[in-house]
Amino acid sequence: QVQLVESGGGLVQAGGSLRLSCAASGRTFSSYAMGWFRQAPGKEREFIAAISWRDGITFYPASVKGRFTISRDSAKNTVYLQNNSLKPEDTAEYYCAATSPVVDRITSLPEYIYWGQGTQVTVSS
Repeated sequence: QVQLVESGGGLVQAGGSLRLSCAASGRTFSSYAMGWFRQAPGKEREFIAAISWRDGITFYPASVKGRFTISRDSAKNTVYLQNNSLKPEDTAEYYCAATSPVVDRITSLPEYIYWGQGTQVTVSS
């Protein structure tokens, strides 16, 4: 089992920045990668970033590439998501997630088997 706790969400003006944190505990060594997803009201949960624990390779969709940065601190078992140049359309509940040991598509939601409780990000215009 892996337990995940997100923090760092809040209210920010458009153009501002936030850094989200995800503290992992438990059998973290059993996960190949960590990811961030978001879900706005009435919309499906979408992938926004992922990073492999071992070599730090990162993945982003086009919608956030260049604005969001995922990083990890293996010593602290913590993953971060730096959100810059925030837009009102970035408003959503942001979730941290961990994969199983073997992954086929790191950007695919079904690959993630452990989830945090979410942290709300609200961007005002």
